[in-house]
Amino acid sequence: MVRKHKKLSTAEFVKKFIFITIGAILMAVALEIFLIPNEVIDGGITGISIILSEVTPIPLGLFIFFINVPFLIIGYKLIGKTFALSTLYGITLMSITTQLLHHVDAFTQETILAVLFGGLILGLGIGLVIRFGGSLDGTEIVAILMSKKLHVPVGQIILFINVFIFILAGFVFGWDSAMYSIFTYYIASKVMDIVVEGLNESKSVTIISGDYEEISEAIRDRLGRTTTFIYARGGYSGEDTQMIYCVVTRLELAKLKAIVHEIDPNAFIAIESVSDVLGGNFEKKQIH
Repeated sequence: MVRKHKKLSTAEFVKKFIFITIGAILMAVALEIFLIPNEVIDGGITGISIILSEVTPIPLGLFIFFINVPFLIIGYKLIGKTFALSTLYGITLMSITTQLLHHVDAFTQETILAVLFGGLILGLGIGLVIRFGGSLDGTEIVAILMSKKLHVPVGQIILFINVFIFILAGFVFGWDSAMYSIFTYYIASKVMDIVVEGLNESKSVTIISGDYEEISEAIRDRLGRTTTFIYARGGYSGEDTQMIYCVVTRLELAKLKAIVHEIDPNAFIAIESVSDVLGGNFEKKQIH
């Protein structure tokens, strides 16, 4: 039986609408109040739009909108109706806001301050929109479509596109501006990751030890986290054993390693980053 997609409740829709609105406005503020007046650009289609608006009399907002929209139409089936409409709304609002803010004076003429605060606000705005199911740049759609044709990873295509844009920015605005733009892009990407994934990043931990029962009990009692046993067989010894699997926050990781090494100094521990945790019971148990 095919399950129907669950529709958003009114509260969820309003929340999504509010945060995409805030994110789009924040991006426009970062561009028009901090970055563009100091000849610093963003990557992706927004960066291309800034360069084109510099060498032509056409406003930035029009370039952002009209360059993004065709890729949204092309990628409609690829990214889904809800994502496409959320992205279209975000891009439209951001384009309008950049036009409204275009004649507002820059907040600072210090390029370093513009890069730092502009990158921070830019990353916050983009991150909010992504976290609530939209996007403010069609570069990823372009990269996905190109990846299918060229059989090249999406990440590499995005990197190549941005390298090309920043080189082009060097010819238009000067190489100092291009280097400042790369730094801004880096700051924005890091802030965006924090907003999308959260500060309390999760880690999945796999532990292999003969003392698996004692370790599992200690993790539960002293850390308040549940564990899962996974059947395993040693490739060299051929002996049956149980692997311990659990998910903890980044801040709990050091304590978990201390607990394991206290019981078995030779235990094997493999740690991986987890972008999101859904379902199950990830809430901590009460530690007595």
